[in-house]
Amino acid sequence: IYGAYKKGKFALSLGINPVGGGGSATFDNGLPSFEIPVSALVPTLNAQLQPVDDYIEFMSGSNPGFSNISGYSADIAFEGSSVYWGFQLNASYEINDMFSVAVGGRYISAKNVYTGSFQNVTIDAPAAYGGTQAPGDYLRTVEDITGVSSLGDAANLVDAQTADFEVDVTQSGSGFAPILGVNISPNDQLNVAVKYEFAAKIELENDTEVDGSGMFPDGEKVRNDMPAMFSAGFDYKITDKLTVASGFHMYFDKNANYGKKLNGVYVDNDELIDRNSTEFALGLEYDISEKLLLSIGYLHTQTGVSEDYQTDLSYSNHSNSIGLGGGYAIKPGINLNLGIGYTIYNDARKIYDASNPLGGTITTTEEYDKDNLFIALGLDFKLGKN
Repeated sequence: IYGAYKKGKFALSLGINPVGGGGSATFDNGLPSFEIPVSALVPTLNAQLQPVDDYIEFMSGSNPGFSNISGYSADIAFEGSSVYWGFQLNASYEINDMFSVAVGGRYISAKNVYTGSFQNVTIDAPAAYGGTQAPGDYLRTVEDITGVSSLGDAANLVDAQTADFEVDVTQSGSGFAPILGVNISPNDQLNVAVKYEFAAKIELENDTEVDGSGMFPDGEKVRNDMPAMFSAGFDYKITDKLTVASGFHMYFDKNANYGKKLNGVYVDNDELIDRNSTEFALGLEYDISEKLLLSIGYLHTQTGVSEDYQTDLSYSNHSNSIGLGGGYAIKPGINLNLGIGYTIYNDARKIYDASNPLGGTITTTEEYDKDNLFIALGLDFKLGKN
């Protein structure tokens, strides 16, 4: 919701809209951070049991095939939502026909909700030893057959690593950002605007109902700031019907704190971000008639994060967006607007070491990729001469 009231040289305006967050998403097969311990089960247990097979074959001449585990299964699900609502109020003043200035502030209310589960972990063991079953149970079966006592300790460790758990947590917090702006209109054809939004410190607090993962301790506070932002843009009327517009945006990510961890410790962004992210926008608008106009736009986003920044819960990729729009004057003072666009994100990956169920490490590769289709519908109402 946006509104503005103008009286002489002064104007007041307000805006209520999402200013951050990633919307919502459902992962029917869970997330890598949930599944890594399970995905390592087969090679880890194969390596654990292969010496047992080799010893028995050496002693008896027959290989029992305890290490012939062919696969695993688990019921993993995750759903997350994130929205940062902005409530903004501004005051503007026209110094003269060319220059106007503005000052404002935005209150930000942030909320993240995460729910998920991890259940029913099994492995596909040889049919002769029970077939599909819990991995700890299989190790105990082999222990009973062979008398290798160390397998019992391994079974207890695997039980702990693959136990069922659920996650149900809500994170909430708020912050405030002052905003300054300048508008320059040297003539009727050209309009130039510059804006600076100060950073908003936001501290999210966990309200945890259930957390079997250990990732969201109840009451823990985590920073997730909105960064300072500089933007500059212009629009120029090439003809009475054709207008071109362009903009540049820089987000000062390095000076913010997004609550990221490096080697298990919370760190500031400058340890995870190589450079501030930037955007470049270009658009064209054409008035087909007094009632109908059409537009097309392009936005390129260049992120500056390092590989250490990326996680399955929060990642940032370069992207390119294209949009088409139209406006129709239903009647004087009432306009209908429609827009549709598509964003293509560049692929990104992260290679790191993770723990396997028996306490060792495995090299893990995560890939991050998504595309977004978005649609917007709006109504403009204008009252009075100004």
